Amino acid sequence: MSYLITAIGAILILAVLFDTFEVIILPRQVTRRIRFTRIFYRTTWTPWAAVAERLGRRREASLGAYGPFSLLLLLSLWAFGLILGFALIHYGSGSRLNTTESINFLTDLYLSATTFFTLGLGDVTPATVHSRIFVALEAGLGFGFLGMVISYLPVLYGAFAQREVSISLLDARAGSPPTAYELLKRYGDHDGTRPGGHGDDLEQFLREWERWSAELLESHLSYPVLAYYRSQHSNQSWLSALSCILDSCSVILVGLKSGPVRQARLTFAMARHAVIDLCQVFDTPPRLGECESRLLPGQQDAIVKALQKGGLGQKRKADWDKELKELRSLYEPYIAALSAHFRLKLPPWAHEKSIHDNWQSTPWKEITGRELPRIKDTDHF
Repeated sequence: MSYLITAIGAILILAVLFDTFEVIILPRQVTRRIRFTRIFYRTTWTPWAAVAERLGRRREASLGAYGPFSLLLLLSLWAFGLILGFALIHYGSGSRLNTTESINFLTDLYLSATTFFTLGLGDVTPATVHSRIFVALEAGLGFGFLGMVISYLPVLYGAFAQREVSISLLDARAGSPPTAYELLKRYGDHDGTRPGGHGDDLEQFLREWERWSAELLESHLSYPVLAYYRSQHSNQSWLSALSCILDSCSVILVGLKSGPVRQARLTFAMARHAVIDLCQVFDTPPRLGECESRLLPGQQDAIVKALQKGGLGQKRKADWDKELKELRSLYEPYIAALSAHFRLKLPPWAHEKSIHDNWQSTPWKEITGRELPRIKDTDHF
């Protein structure tokens, strides 16, 4: 029986260390379905989200707290798993300890905890060579674990901040939440005074978001917990930004025959790649037919007209409907699946009524007496 307990402790330690290695150190997607971290997020996110949905105005705050809290809880569970594993090894080895108190499993657990956190109190010490070896191993492991956690958090929050900077910049360029119509309209050169029209600016913008999509894919595959970190504003998210870019690229591909078409194709490919891989990581199968209401009748023509105000060559209108439907089928079922899993609202293709951007709004409207004026059609970026 003692050998079995020792073996269970050793297996628990190895399992925790391997899971920690996969989550923190291994810079690639892990396809193995049975993993402690995977089970942890599967069993905690669903009830957390279900409770948050019933909190009304505090829904977004509750959902936003899950990411940081789950990370702290996961790190605590890893630490407890290592402490418990070494306690089982000590207990299975006969609890060979020096202490003035009665010896039981709680004593082994206490020794393991003080060793892991390198407290060095000295009230319970190992009495045999094997016990001393295990204590030394645990002390070194605990020191390395704490150092790894300290170095892991800045990397994680650095990736989060880098993601959010581009999302914040999208506010004045595509609205809040961002839509394809607002993005293409605001990038239009209505007076035609700039060389190249809006095609050059839009191409540069799409190039930057191609890189952003690649960085999003790399960071969220390496650190999937980032996907649970929500933006500062409830009408912004990494998924709404990704959806807006995919929508905009789709309109450019079906509505234009010149201009930033090639760059739109590259950005569309990278953004869709990110969407598909994230669906695989979080095991969210595509949800067919759930995004039809995003594009209302008449909005497609308005979006394409906004795009064509830059003087770029346009395709024949007869091609628009079929091509756009085909492109939408390549990504909308997947963003719908991610939206349902993360409880993130997808933006429409165009707002049905005029709304203010986040930078134009203030919580002190009652004090100031007015909001900032909306961007006019003649304004451009």
